[in-house]
Amino acid sequence: MENWVITAKRADFNEIGRKFHIDPVTARLIRNRDIVGDDAIALFLNGTTADIPDPFLMKGMREAAAILTDKIADGASIRVVGDYDIDGVMATYILKQGIAAMGGRVSSAIPHRILDGYGISERIIRQALRDGVDTIVTCDNGISAWDVLREARAQGLTTIVTDHHEVTAVPEADAVVDPKQPGCGYPFKQMCGAGIAWMLMRAVNCPILETLLPYAAFGTIGDIVSLTGCNRILVRDGLEKLRQTTNPGLLSLAEACGITMGEIDTYEIGFVLGPCLNACGRLDSADTALALLEETDRDEAVRKAIQVKALNDRRKVMTEEGVLQAERCLSEDGCANDSVYVLYLPGCHESIAGIIAGRIREKYGHPTIILTDSGDVLKGSGRSVEGMDMFVTLSRCEDLLLRFGGHSLAAGLSLERQNLDAFRQAVNAESHLKSEDLITKVKIDMAMPMSYVTEGLIEEMACLKPFGTDNPQPLFAMKDVTAENVRLIGRDGSVLKMTLTEPGGRSCEAIAFRRAAELYDRIRQNRVLSVTYYPTINEFRGRRTLQAVITHFR
Repeated sequence: MENWVITAKRADFNEIGRKFHIDPVTARLIRNRDIVGDDAIALFLNGTTADIPDPFLMKGMREAAAILTDKIADGASIRVVGDYDIDGVMATYILKQGIAAMGGRVSSAIPHRILDGYGISERIIRQALRDGVDTIVTCDNGISAWDVLREARAQGLTTIVTDHHEVTAVPEADAVVDPKQPGCGYPFKQMCGAGIAWMLMRAVNCPILETLLPYAAFGTIGDIVSLTGCNRILVRDGLEKLRQTTNPGLLSLAEACGITMGEIDTYEIGFVLGPCLNACGRLDSADTALALLEETDRDEAVRKAIQVKALNDRRKVMTEEGVLQAERCLSEDGCANDSVYVLYLPGCHESIAGIIAGRIREKYGHPTIILTDSGDVLKGSGRSVEGMDMFVTLSRCEDLLLRFGGHSLAAGLSLERQNLDAFRQAVNAESHLKSEDLITKVKIDMAMPMSYVTEGLIEEMACLKPFGTDNPQPLFAMKDVTAENVRLIGRDGSVLKMTLTEPGGRSCEAIAFRRAAELYDRIRQNRVLSVTYYPTINEFRGRRTLQAVITHFR
Protein backbone atom coordinates (compact mmCIF):
# COMPACT_ATOMS: atom_id res chain seq x y z
CA MET A 1 0.00 0.00 0.00
CA GLU A 2 1.02 3.60 -0.61
CA ASN A 3 0.10 6.83 1.10
CA TRP A 4 0.63 9.87 -1.11
CA VAL A 5 1.54 12.93 0.95
CA ILE A 6 1.93 16.41 -0.51
CA THR A 7 4.50 18.47 1.36
CA ALA A 8 2.83 21.65 2.60
CA LYS A 9 5.60 23.82 4.03
CA ARG A 10 5.01 27.54 3.94
CA ALA A 11 7.17 30.50 2.98
CA ASP A 12 7.06 33.55 0.73
CA PHE A 13 8.15 31.67 -2.38
CA ASN A 14 7.84 34.72 -4.62
CA GLU A 15 10.15 36.71 -2.35
CA ILE A 16 12.69 33.86 -2.13
CA GLY A 17 12.54 33.57 -5.91
CA ARG A 18 13.12 37.28 -6.34
CA LYS A 19 15.99 37.38 -3.87
CA PHE A 20 17.84 34.38 -5.34
CA HIS A 21 16.74 34.79 -8.98
CA ILE A 22 14.90 31.48 -9.11
CA ASP A 23 11.38 30.37 -10.04
CA PRO A 24 8.91 30.23 -7.11
CA VAL A 25 8.56 26.50 -7.83
CA THR A 26 12.29 26.04 -7.21
CA ALA A 27 11.96 28.16 -4.06
CA ARG A 28 9.19 25.85 -2.83
CA LEU A 29 11.35 22.78 -3.53
CA ILE A 30 14.17 24.24 -1.45
CA ARG A 31 11.79 24.98 1.43
CA ASN A 32 10.42 21.44 1.21
CA ARG A 33 13.94 20.23 1.97
CA ASP A 34 13.92 22.25 5.21
CA ILE A 35 16.37 24.84 3.92
CA VAL A 36 15.22 27.94 5.80
CA GLY A 37 16.71 31.45 5.95
CA ASP A 38 18.82 33.44 3.53
CA ASP A 39 22.17 32.09 4.78
CA ALA A 40 21.04 28.47 4.56
CA ILE A 41 19.59 28.97 1.07
CA ALA A 42 22.76 30.68 -0.14
CA LEU A 43 24.86 27.83 1.27
CA PHE A 44 22.58 25.25 -0.34
CA LEU A 45 22.83 26.92 -3.74
CA ASN A 46 26.41 28.18 -3.72
CA GLY A 47 28.35 26.45 -0.93
CA THR A 48 31.96 25.38 -1.61
CA THR A 49 34.49 23.25 0.25
CA ALA A 50 35.64 26.45 1.97
CA ASP A 51 32.27 26.43 3.77
CA ILE A 52 32.84 22.97 5.28
CA PRO A 53 33.48 23.49 9.02
CA ASP A 54 37.05 23.25 10.33
CA PRO A 55 38.08 19.59 10.76
CA PHE A 56 39.60 20.46 14.14
CA LEU A 57 36.10 21.00 15.50
CA MET A 58 35.85 17.21 15.35
CA LYS A 59 36.77 15.54 18.62
CA GLY A 60 40.06 13.64 18.34
CA MET A 61 41.06 15.24 15.03
CA ARG A 62 43.83 17.38 16.49
CA GLU A 63 45.41 14.35 18.16
CA ALA A 64 45.02 12.19 15.04
CA ALA A 65 46.54 14.84 12.77
CA ALA A 66 49.48 15.45 15.13
CA ILE A 67 50.28 11.73 15.48
CA LEU A 68 50.00 11.10 11.74
CA THR A 69 52.15 14.12 10.85
CA ASP A 70 54.87 13.00 13.29
CA LYS A 71 54.79 9.39 12.07
CA ILE A 72 55.17 10.51 8.44
CA ALA A 73 58.10 12.75 9.39
CA ASP A 74 59.74 9.91 11.33
CA GLY A 75 59.44 7.50 8.40
CA ALA A 76 57.30 5.09 10.43
CA SER A 77 55.52 2.26 8.65
CA ILE A 78 51.81 3.18 8.51
CA ARG A 79 49.05 0.72 7.61
CA VAL A 80 45.58 1.87 6.63
CA VAL A 81 42.86 -0.63 7.58
CA GLY A 82 39.68 -0.06 5.59
CA ASP A 83 36.41 -1.86 4.98
CA TYR A 84 35.19 -4.08 2.15
CA ASP A 85 32.39 -1.86 0.87
CA ILE A 86 32.60 1.07 -1.52
CA ASP A 87 32.89 3.62 1.29
CA GLY A 88 35.71 1.71 2.97
CA VAL A 89 37.58 1.21 -0.31
CA MET A 90 37.37 4.90 -1.16
CA ALA A 91 38.44 5.87 2.36
CA THR A 92 41.42 3.51 2.10
CA TYR A 93 42.39 4.98 -1.26
CA ILE A 94 42.15 8.54 0.08
CA LEU A 95 44.39 7.83 3.07
CA LYS A 96 46.94 5.79 1.11
CA GLN A 97 47.27 8.34 -1.65
CA GLY A 98 47.27 11.27 0.75
CA ILE A 99 49.87 9.85 3.15
CA ALA A 100 52.09 8.79 0.23
CA ALA A 101 51.87 12.31 -1.23
CA MET A 102 53.18 13.62 2.10
CA GLY A 103 56.16 11.29 1.88
CA GLY A 104 54.81 8.63 4.22
CA ARG A 105 55.55 4.91 4.14
CA VAL A 106 52.07 3.51 3.79
CA SER A 107 50.38 0.19 3.02
CA SER A 108 46.84 -1.09 3.41
CA ALA A 109 44.80 -4.02 4.63
CA ILE A 110 41.11 -4.50 3.97
CA PRO A 111 39.23 -7.16 5.98
CA HIS A 112 37.99 -10.16 4.06
CA ARG A 113 34.24 -10.45 4.48
CA ILE A 114 34.36 -14.20 5.19
CA LEU A 115 37.74 -14.60 6.91
CA ASP A 116 37.62 -11.49 9.09
CA GLY A 117 34.06 -10.28 9.18
CA TYR A 118 33.45 -6.58 9.59
CA GLY A 119 36.27 -4.30 10.71
CA ILE A 120 39.83 -4.65 11.90
CA SER A 121 40.58 -8.18 13.07
CA GLU A 122 43.15 -10.05 15.10
CA ARG A 123 44.49 -11.55 11.87
CA ILE A 124 45.16 -8.08 10.48
CA ILE A 125 46.94 -7.05 13.67
CA ARG A 126 49.14 -10.16 13.64
CA GLN A 127 50.08 -9.53 10.02
CA ALA A 128 50.89 -5.90 10.77
CA LEU A 129 53.25 -6.96 13.56
CA ARG A 130 54.97 -9.47 11.26
CA ASP A 131 55.40 -6.74 8.65
CA GLY A 132 57.00 -4.32 11.10
CA VAL A 133 54.13 -1.83 11.00
CA ASP A 134 54.34 0.99 13.56
CA THR A 135 50.97 2.70 13.19
CA ILE A 136 47.46 1.55 12.31
CA VAL A 137 44.92 4.01 10.89
CA THR A 138 41.40 2.63 10.51
CA CYS A 139 38.81 4.12 8.18
CA ASP A 140 35.10 3.34 7.98
CA ASN A 141 35.57 0.93 10.91
CA GLY A 142 37.19 0.60 14.29
CA ILE A 143 34.73 2.35 16.60
CA SER A 144 33.41 -1.00 17.88
CA ALA A 145 36.72 -2.94 17.78
CA TRP A 146 37.45 -2.54 21.47
CA ASP A 147 39.21 -5.87 22.12
CA VAL A 148 41.26 -5.85 18.91
CA LEU A 149 42.47 -2.28 19.41
CA ARG A 150 43.30 -2.94 23.05
CA GLU A 151 45.46 -5.87 21.97
CA ALA A 152 47.08 -3.80 19.21
CA ARG A 153 48.16 -1.16 21.70
CA ALA A 154 49.39 -3.82 24.11
CA GLN A 155 51.60 -5.11 21.28
CA GLY A 156 53.12 -1.64 20.84
CA LEU A 157 51.16 -0.42 17.82
CA THR A 158 50.07 3.19 17.64
CA THR A 159 46.39 3.27 16.73
CA ILE A 160 44.28 5.98 15.11
CA VAL A 161 40.58 5.27 14.58
CA THR A 162 38.56 7.17 11.97
CA ASP A 163 34.96 6.05 11.65
CA HIS A 164 31.42 7.35 11.25
CA HIS A 165 29.27 4.56 12.70
CA GLU A 166 27.18 4.70 15.87
CA VAL A 167 29.15 4.66 19.10
CA THR A 168 28.23 2.49 22.06
CA ALA A 169 31.61 2.83 23.77
CA VAL A 170 34.78 4.60 22.64
CA PRO A 171 37.68 2.16 22.07
CA GLU A 172 41.11 2.55 23.63
CA ALA A 173 43.25 4.12 20.91
CA ASP A 174 45.80 6.88 20.63
CA ALA A 175 43.26 8.98 18.74
CA VAL A 176 39.59 8.42 17.92
CA VAL A 177 37.77 10.47 15.28
CA ASP A 178 34.05 9.82 14.91
CA PRO A 179 31.59 12.73 14.91
CA LYS A 180 29.03 10.51 16.67
CA GLN A 181 31.19 9.90 19.73
CA PRO A 182 30.15 11.60 22.99
CA GLY A 183 31.49 15.11 23.37
CA CYS A 184 32.13 15.73 19.68
CA GLY A 185 30.92 19.21 18.80
CA TYR A 186 31.26 18.92 15.04
CA PRO A 187 28.09 20.48 13.58
CA PHE A 188 27.53 17.82 10.91
CA LYS A 189 27.27 14.20 12.04
CA GLN A 190 26.36 12.40 8.81
CA MET A 191 29.68 12.07 6.97
CA CYS A 192 30.69 8.63 5.70
CA GLY A 193 34.05 6.93 6.18
CA ALA A 194 35.51 8.42 3.00
CA GLY A 195 34.36 11.87 4.08
CA ILE A 196 36.05 11.50 7.47
CA ALA A 197 39.24 10.25 5.76
CA TRP A 198 39.19 13.32 3.51
CA MET A 199 38.75 15.54 6.57
CA LEU A 200 41.82 13.95 8.17
CA MET A 201 43.81 14.71 5.02
CA ARG A 202 42.52 18.27 5.21
CA ALA A 203 43.66 18.49 8.80
CA VAL A 204 47.23 17.42 7.92
CA ASN A 205 47.39 19.84 4.95
CA CYS A 206 47.72 17.08 2.39
CA PRO A 207 49.08 18.58 -0.85
CA ILE A 208 46.68 16.60 -3.09
CA LEU A 209 43.51 17.31 -1.11
CA GLU A 210 41.55 18.54 -4.14
CA THR A 211 42.64 15.49 -6.16
CA LEU A 212 41.18 13.24 -3.47
CA LEU A 213 37.81 15.01 -3.39
CA PRO A 214 36.17 12.86 -6.13
CA TYR A 215 36.84 9.72 -4.09
CA ALA A 216 35.20 11.27 -1.02
CA ALA A 217 32.20 12.09 -3.24
CA PHE A 218 32.12 8.55 -4.63
CA GLY A 219 32.16 7.02 -1.14
CA THR A 220 29.51 9.43 0.12
CA ILE A 221 27.11 8.51 -2.68
CA GLY A 222 27.88 4.81 -2.36
CA ASP A 223 27.24 4.75 1.39
CA ILE A 224 23.77 6.33 0.94
CA VAL A 225 24.29 8.93 3.67
CA SER A 226 22.46 12.24 3.85
CA LEU A 227 23.23 14.52 0.89
CA THR A 228 22.85 17.66 2.96
CA GLY A 229 25.33 19.99 4.64
CA CYS A 230 28.97 18.99 4.23
CA ASN A 231 28.05 15.93 2.19
CA ARG A 232 26.16 17.99 -0.38
CA ILE A 233 29.23 20.18 -0.92
CA LEU A 234 31.62 17.23 -1.07
CA VAL A 235 29.49 15.42 -3.60
CA ARG A 236 28.66 18.40 -5.80
CA ASP A 237 32.27 19.61 -6.04
CA GLY A 238 33.63 16.08 -6.14
CA LEU A 239 31.37 15.10 -9.06
CA GLU A 240 32.65 18.05 -11.07
CA LYS A 241 36.21 16.81 -10.63
CA LEU A 242 35.23 13.18 -11.16
CA ARG A 243 33.81 14.05 -14.60
CA GLN A 244 37.32 15.16 -15.54
CA THR A 245 39.21 12.28 -13.93
CA THR A 246 42.29 10.76 -15.53
CA ASN A 247 42.23 7.72 -13.22
CA PRO A 248 42.75 4.75 -15.59
CA GLY A 249 40.81 2.37 -13.37
CA LEU A 250 37.70 4.51 -13.11
CA LEU A 251 37.80 5.38 -16.80
CA SER A 252 38.12 1.70 -17.74
CA LEU A 253 35.28 0.67 -15.42
CA ALA A 254 33.02 3.38 -16.84
CA GLU A 255 33.85 2.19 -20.36
CA ALA A 256 33.15 -1.44 -19.44
CA CYS A 257 29.74 -0.39 -18.08
CA GLY A 258 28.87 1.81 -21.06
CA ILE A 259 29.00 5.05 -19.07
CA THR A 260 30.41 8.39 -20.27
CA MET A 261 32.52 9.64 -17.38
CA GLY A 262 31.99 13.27 -18.41
CA GLU A 263 28.24 12.88 -17.72
CA ILE A 264 28.46 10.90 -14.48
CA ASP A 265 26.04 11.71 -11.66
CA THR A 266 24.76 10.14 -8.46
CA TYR A 267 22.72 7.53 -10.33
CA GLU A 268 25.70 6.15 -12.27
CA ILE A 269 27.71 5.85 -9.06
CA GLY A 270 24.92 4.51 -6.89
CA PHE A 271 23.48 1.99 -9.33
CA VAL A 272 26.22 1.09 -11.83
CA LEU A 273 29.84 1.79 -10.88
CA GLY A 274 29.40 1.54 -7.13
CA PRO A 275 27.81 -1.93 -7.20
CA CYS A 276 30.70 -3.15 -9.38
CA LEU A 277 33.25 -2.08 -6.77
CA ASN A 278 31.07 -3.45 -3.97
CA ALA A 279 30.87 -6.81 -5.74
CA CYS A 280 34.62 -7.25 -5.23
CA GLY A 281 34.24 -7.23 -1.46
CA ARG A 282 31.17 -9.43 -1.65
CA LEU A 283 32.37 -12.24 -3.90
CA ASP A 284 36.16 -11.88 -4.00
CA SER A 285 38.26 -9.37 -2.10
CA ALA A 286 37.93 -5.61 -1.82
CA ASP A 287 41.65 -5.46 -2.58
CA THR A 288 40.58 -6.09 -6.20
CA ALA A 289 38.57 -2.85 -6.21
CA LEU A 290 41.41 -0.94 -4.55
CA ALA A 291 43.90 -2.33 -7.07
CA LEU A 292 41.68 -1.06 -9.90
CA LEU A 293 41.71 2.46 -8.44
CA GLU A 294 45.49 2.33 -7.97
CA GLU A 295 46.29 0.96 -11.44
CA THR A 296 48.29 3.37 -13.60
CA ASP A 297 48.66 1.27 -16.76
CA ARG A 298 45.62 1.69 -19.03
CA ASP A 299 45.78 -1.79 -20.59
CA GLU A 300 46.02 -3.43 -17.18
CA ALA A 301 43.22 -1.18 -15.93
CA VAL A 302 40.98 -2.39 -18.76
CA ARG A 303 41.67 -6.01 -17.82
CA LYS A 304 40.91 -5.35 -14.16
CA ALA A 305 37.76 -3.39 -14.97
CA ILE A 306 36.39 -6.28 -17.02
CA GLN A 307 37.10 -8.60 -14.09
CA VAL A 308 35.30 -6.27 -11.68
CA LYS A 309 32.24 -5.93 -13.94
CA ALA A 310 32.09 -9.73 -14.32
CA LEU A 311 31.96 -10.08 -10.54
CA ASN A 312 29.00 -7.71 -10.41
CA ASP A 313 27.21 -9.54 -13.22
CA ARG A 314 27.59 -12.73 -11.18
CA ARG A 315 26.34 -10.91 -8.08
CA LYS A 316 23.21 -9.80 -9.95
CA VAL A 317 22.31 -13.40 -10.82
CA MET A 318 22.89 -14.53 -7.23
CA THR A 319 20.73 -11.67 -5.96
CA GLU A 320 17.79 -12.58 -8.18
CA GLU A 321 18.00 -16.19 -6.99
CA GLY A 322 18.18 -15.00 -3.38
CA VAL A 323 15.13 -12.75 -3.73
CA LEU A 324 13.10 -15.67 -5.09
CA GLN A 325 14.29 -17.84 -2.19
CA ALA A 326 13.32 -15.11 0.29
CA GLU A 327 9.84 -14.81 -1.18
CA ARG A 328 9.34 -18.57 -0.93
CA CYS A 329 10.51 -18.43 2.68
CA LEU A 330 8.11 -15.57 3.38
CA SER A 331 5.15 -17.56 2.10
CA GLU A 332 6.12 -20.91 3.64
CA ASP A 333 7.48 -20.03 7.11
CA GLY A 334 4.38 -18.33 8.47
CA CYS A 335 6.06 -14.98 9.12
CA ALA A 336 4.22 -12.93 6.46
CA ASN A 337 2.07 -11.42 9.22
CA ASP A 338 5.11 -10.26 11.23
CA SER A 339 5.96 -6.58 11.38
CA VAL A 340 9.64 -7.38 10.89
CA TYR A 341 10.52 -10.12 8.42
CA VAL A 342 13.32 -12.35 9.71
CA LEU A 343 14.13 -14.79 6.93
CA TYR A 344 16.68 -17.61 7.12
CA LEU A 345 18.07 -18.55 3.70
CA PRO A 346 20.31 -21.64 3.86
CA GLY A 347 23.01 -21.59 1.22
CA CYS A 348 22.64 -17.90 0.43
CA HIS A 349 25.99 -16.13 0.07
CA GLU A 350 26.23 -13.96 3.18
CA SER A 351 27.66 -11.05 1.19
CA ILE A 352 24.37 -10.42 -0.63
CA ALA A 353 22.08 -10.71 2.40
CA GLY A 354 21.83 -6.93 2.69
CA ILE A 355 20.91 -6.49 -0.97
CA ILE A 356 18.18 -9.13 -0.70
CA ALA A 357 16.88 -7.54 2.51
CA GLY A 358 16.67 -4.21 0.71
CA ARG A 359 14.77 -5.69 -2.20
CA ILE A 360 12.22 -7.41 0.08
CA ARG A 361 11.85 -4.26 2.18
CA GLU A 362 11.25 -2.18 -0.94
CA LYS A 363 8.64 -4.58 -2.34
CA TYR A 364 6.66 -5.31 0.83
CA GLY A 365 7.31 -2.23 2.96
CA HIS A 366 8.43 -4.22 6.03
CA PRO A 367 11.79 -4.05 7.81
CA THR A 368 13.63 -7.16 6.68
CA ILE A 369 16.52 -9.17 8.12
CA ILE A 370 18.11 -11.85 5.96
CA LEU A 371 20.16 -14.51 7.77
CA THR A 372 22.31 -17.26 6.32
CA ASP A 373 24.93 -19.78 7.39
CA SER A 374 28.40 -18.60 8.33
CA GLY A 375 30.32 -21.47 9.80
CA ASP A 376 28.63 -22.56 13.03
CA VAL A 377 26.57 -19.36 13.39
CA LEU A 378 24.04 -17.32 11.45
CA LYS A 379 25.09 -14.04 9.97
CA GLY A 380 23.08 -11.49 8.07
CA SER A 381 21.95 -7.96 7.32
CA GLY A 382 18.84 -5.92 7.90
CA ARG A 383 17.18 -3.01 6.11
CA SER A 384 14.57 -0.92 7.85
CA VAL A 385 11.84 1.65 7.24
CA GLU A 386 11.46 5.16 8.65
CA GLY A 387 9.28 3.99 11.51
CA MET A 388 11.89 1.66 13.03
CA ASP A 389 15.49 2.39 13.98
CA MET A 390 17.25 -0.86 13.11
CA PHE A 391 20.29 -0.20 15.31
CA VAL A 392 18.19 0.69 18.36
CA THR A 393 15.88 -2.30 17.85
CA LEU A 394 18.83 -4.70 17.60
CA SER A 395 20.38 -3.19 20.72
CA ARG A 396 17.21 -4.15 22.61
CA CYS A 397 17.81 -7.76 21.50
CA GLU A 398 21.53 -7.65 22.30
CA ASP A 399 21.42 -10.62 24.67
CA LEU A 400 20.46 -12.88 21.73
CA LEU A 401 23.18 -11.61 19.40
CA LEU A 402 26.87 -12.35 19.11
CA ARG A 403 27.58 -9.11 17.33
CA PHE A 404 25.73 -6.28 15.61
CA GLY A 405 26.37 -2.83 14.24
CA GLY A 406 25.08 -0.26 11.79
CA HIS A 407 22.63 2.63 11.87
CA SER A 408 18.92 3.42 11.77
CA LEU A 409 18.14 2.01 8.33
CA ALA A 410 20.74 -0.75 7.90
CA ALA A 411 22.67 -3.10 10.14
CA GLY A 412 24.68 -6.30 10.22
CA LEU A 413 24.39 -9.00 12.85
CA SER A 414 25.33 -12.53 13.87
CA LEU A 415 23.74 -14.97 16.32
CA GLU A 416 23.78 -18.58 17.45
CA ARG A 417 21.62 -20.85 15.30
CA GLN A 418 19.51 -21.97 18.27
CA ASN A 419 18.53 -18.34 18.97
CA LEU A 420 16.83 -17.80 15.60
CA ASP A 421 13.22 -18.26 16.71
CA ALA A 422 13.75 -16.32 19.93
CA PHE A 423 15.37 -13.49 17.98
CA ARG A 424 12.51 -13.38 15.48
CA GLN A 425 10.03 -13.01 18.33
CA ALA A 426 12.16 -10.48 20.20
CA VAL A 427 12.87 -8.18 17.24
CA ASN A 428 9.15 -8.05 16.44
CA ALA A 429 8.26 -7.33 20.05
CA GLU A 430 10.90 -4.58 20.30
CA SER A 431 10.17 -2.95 16.93
CA HIS A 432 7.16 -1.00 18.29
CA LEU A 433 5.85 -0.64 14.74
CA LYS A 434 2.34 0.58 14.05
CA SER A 435 0.31 -0.41 11.01
CA GLU A 436 0.78 3.04 9.47
CA ASP A 437 4.57 2.61 9.68
CA LEU A 438 4.30 -0.22 7.17
CA ILE A 439 2.51 1.85 4.55
CA THR A 440 4.96 3.25 2.01
CA LYS A 441 4.88 7.05 2.05
CA VAL A 442 5.24 8.74 -1.32
CA LYS A 443 6.34 12.29 -0.55
CA ILE A 444 5.19 14.70 -3.26
CA ASP A 445 6.57 18.22 -3.49
CA MET A 446 3.45 19.69 -5.05
CA ALA A 447 0.56 19.05 -7.38
CA MET A 448 1.60 20.56 -10.71
CA PRO A 449 0.44 19.81 -14.26
CA MET A 450 3.12 19.25 -16.90
CA SER A 451 1.63 22.19 -18.80
CA TYR A 452 3.37 24.47 -16.26
CA VAL A 453 6.76 22.93 -16.91
CA THR A 454 9.23 24.60 -19.28
CA GLU A 455 12.73 23.71 -20.41
CA GLY A 456 13.97 26.66 -18.38
CA LEU A 457 12.38 25.35 -15.19
CA ILE A 458 13.86 21.87 -15.72
CA GLU A 459 17.31 23.34 -16.32
CA GLU A 460 16.98 25.59 -13.27
CA MET A 461 15.98 22.68 -11.02
CA ALA A 462 19.43 21.21 -11.70
CA CYS A 463 20.67 23.66 -9.05
CA LEU A 464 19.09 21.30 -6.50
CA LYS A 465 21.47 18.47 -7.46
CA PRO A 466 23.05 16.22 -6.32
CA PHE A 467 19.96 14.18 -5.51
CA GLY A 468 20.00 11.45 -2.90
CA THR A 469 19.13 10.77 0.73
CA ASP A 470 17.37 13.80 2.32
CA ASN A 471 17.57 15.67 -1.00
CA PRO A 472 15.36 13.61 -3.31
CA GLN A 473 14.58 14.22 -6.95
CA PRO A 474 11.67 16.72 -7.05
CA LEU A 475 8.38 14.87 -7.35
CA PHE A 476 5.13 16.30 -8.69
CA ALA A 477 1.61 14.93 -9.06
CA MET A 478 -1.15 15.12 -11.69
CA LYS A 479 -4.72 14.02 -11.07
CA ASP A 480 -7.23 12.51 -13.51
CA VAL A 481 -5.01 12.41 -16.59
CA THR A 482 -5.96 10.21 -19.55
CA ALA A 483 -3.40 7.77 -20.94
CA GLU A 484 -3.34 7.35 -24.73
CA ASN A 485 -0.98 5.82 -27.31
CA VAL A 486 0.19 3.36 -24.66
CA ARG A 487 2.93 0.90 -25.69
CA LEU A 488 5.55 -1.28 -24.06
CA ILE A 489 9.01 -0.76 -25.51
CA GLY A 490 12.56 -1.88 -24.89
CA ARG A 491 14.28 -5.17 -25.56
CA ASP A 492 12.32 -6.93 -22.82
CA GLY A 493 9.24 -4.72 -22.80
CA SER A 494 10.14 -3.23 -19.43
CA VAL A 495 9.48 0.40 -20.39
CA LEU A 496 6.06 1.96 -20.97
CA LYS A 497 5.56 5.01 -23.21
CA MET A 498 2.33 6.95 -23.56
CA THR A 499 0.71 10.33 -24.00
CA LEU A 500 -0.97 11.88 -20.96
CA THR A 501 -3.79 14.38 -21.46
CA GLU A 502 -4.70 16.73 -18.62
CA PRO A 503 -8.36 17.54 -17.82
CA GLY A 504 -7.89 20.90 -19.56
CA GLY A 505 -6.85 19.22 -22.80
CA ARG A 506 -3.06 19.80 -22.72
CA SER A 507 -0.98 16.72 -23.53
CA CYS A 508 2.57 15.59 -22.83
CA GLU A 509 4.78 12.61 -23.49
CA ALA A 510 5.31 10.26 -20.55
CA ILE A 511 7.43 7.24 -19.81
CA ALA A 512 7.58 4.70 -16.96
CA PHE A 513 10.64 2.61 -16.15
CA ARG A 514 9.28 1.22 -12.87
CA ARG A 515 6.41 -1.28 -12.65
CA ALA A 516 5.77 -0.80 -16.37
CA ALA A 517 3.82 -4.04 -16.89
CA GLU A 518 1.66 -3.33 -13.83
CA LEU A 519 0.92 0.19 -15.08
CA TYR A 520 0.07 -1.18 -18.53
CA ASP A 521 -2.51 -3.55 -16.99
CA ARG A 522 -3.91 -0.71 -14.87
CA ILE A 523 -4.41 1.50 -17.95
CA ARG A 524 -6.14 -1.33 -19.84
CA GLN A 525 -8.74 -1.39 -17.05
CA ASN A 526 -9.15 2.40 -16.83
CA ARG A 527 -7.32 4.98 -18.94
CA VAL A 528 -7.93 7.75 -16.38
CA LEU A 529 -5.40 7.77 -13.55
CA SER A 530 -3.37 9.91 -11.19
CA VAL A 531 0.43 9.87 -11.33
CA THR A 532 3.51 11.17 -9.62
CA TYR A 533 6.32 12.22 -11.90
CA TYR A 534 9.43 14.27 -12.44
CA PRO A 535 9.94 16.26 -15.65
CA THR A 536 12.85 15.76 -18.05
CA ILE A 537 13.96 16.88 -21.48
CA ASN A 538 14.05 14.00 -23.96
CA GLU A 539 16.53 14.44 -26.80
CA PHE A 540 16.17 12.19 -29.83
CA ARG A 541 17.70 12.79 -33.26
CA GLY A 542 18.20 16.45 -32.50
CA ARG A 543 14.62 16.99 -31.31
CA ARG A 544 14.00 18.12 -27.71
CA THR A 545 10.66 17.42 -26.06
CA LEU A 546 9.36 17.66 -22.51
CA GLN A 547 8.66 14.31 -20.92
CA ALA A 548 7.11 13.20 -17.63
CA VAL A 549 8.86 10.24 -15.98
CA ILE A 550 6.17 8.40 -14.01
CA THR A 551 7.26 7.01 -10.63
CA HIS A 552 3.93 6.01 -9.00
CA PHE A 553 0.34 5.69 -10.14
CA ARG A 554 -3.14 4.90 -8.93
